[in-house]
Amino acid sequence: MDPLLIMQLLIAAVAGTLIYTVIGIAPGTDETAVLAPVTLVLVLTGLSPIIILTFFISAIVAKKLTDSIPVAVAGIPGGVMAAPMVEHALVLKKHNRADLAIRKMASGSVIGTLISVPLSLLLAQQLLPFADIVKTYANPLFFFGAIFLALMSKERFVSLLAILPFALLIQGLRELYWATGVVPEGQTVFTSFFLGITIGPVLLTLFELFNTDKRTTIKKHQTKEVKLRYQQHVETLDPFKILSKEELTWSTLSSVFGSLLFILSPVGITILLGEVISSRVKDPVRKASLAISSMDALTNAAYIAGTLIPLIALGVPLSPVAIGPGGALFNAPPVFNEAYNMHHALSMPEFIIATLIGATVAIVITYFIIVKYAEAICYVVFKYVPHEALLALFIGLVVLLSFMDGGLLNVFGVGLVAIVAGYFHRLGMNYGVQFMVLYAAPWLISLF
Repeated sequence: MDPLLIMQLLIAAVAGTLIYTVIGIAPGTDETAVLAPVTLVLVLTGLSPIIILTFFISAIVAKKLTDSIPVAVAGIPGGVMAAPMVEHALVLKKHNRADLAIRKMASGSVIGTLISVPLSLLLAQQLLPFADIVKTYANPLFFFGAIFLALMSKERFVSLLAILPFALLIQGLRELYWATGVVPEGQTVFTSFFLGITIGPVLLTLFELFNTDKRTTIKKHQTKEVKLRYQQHVETLDPFKILSKEELTWSTLSSVFGSLLFILSPVGITILLGEVISSRVKDPVRKASLAISSMDALTNAAYIAGTLIPLIALGVPLSPVAIGPGGALFNAPPVFNEAYNMHHALSMPEFIIATLIGATVAIVITYFIIVKYAEAICYVVFKYVPHEALLALFIGLVVLLSFMDGGLLNVFGVGLVAIVAGYFHRLGMNYGVQFMVLYAAPWLISLF
């Protein structure tokens, strides 16, 4: 391979690693909301697909390595996937073992990455012969995927009942755009609707602030004080030594399950398997350590497998991760669409090279930094990187891309999608169901 291209891949991996190391530590940064817009911008700029994939893989690994740090030191999840670990991390913090929690979670993430990368590549190879069959039935599969994820969610009835109304909203707006000439007939507005869903909960909360009655009833808090304790001296950086044999075994098994069950919701399987694994242990510290290490391994594996397997084998985003954070790798008009996306643009050796460089750079940089300097990094991010600034940046990107997709009318259309999606999300309809409906909407509405 061209040495210049290798250098570009290394630069992309370092950039993705450093950016998402900081973003991962910032509390409350949802994976989809912070990964999807940036990936989409990179795709639309016309960068080489292999460079984009390298950036994306490094970003995933770095984000998943770091979003558990605020959980360990402050009891605040860095992202949705870190939320199931809060209870166990607080147990370790209560026993003055926050430094142990950081090392255990980071080591679990490394194990998840090391297991899932080769396993995902192998599974993708095995699925390649069935790609045409799967793509033929992709639209019905998206619909049944929405039903399946709805049934798995806590508020299953809300999720099921919201599928058709949400599909009507999506397809109704598209028909409106065609009828008014905002976009040419047959040209599907997808990207901006996708981003509208990602910012839905945030935009709904902001929109509610304009309601006087709602605003006056909101409980106001004083500035939250977060106390950080410097961690003890780190004797080893080797994740295989940081984890006990029991933790290493269960982290490995969790990584395998996370890779095999890539089509399911990562949050759902993380909560389910994490609790099953740790439920038989009585000692609180040992139980919490086992839970967080295996959970972090599983989330990393689920994210990597959920991206690589559909991307390499199918070319259609048949997993919550591929539809959410990785959506722009499959569908980002006018660069990528269902007929031509990263699945068609890259060969198997290119997928392997991009994945290995992205994952390796992220592990080498992020893992060793956070294990040694987690509290110092947290101090800088908590003090100098406002959460609101990050949210404003991503909302600004969504507005820009919405205007590019369909002019001023589409900016308000995306706002409508975001508010409805945010309300449904608040009622219990998770991102996975909403993204599946976004893909299935044309086929579903055509049945009537």
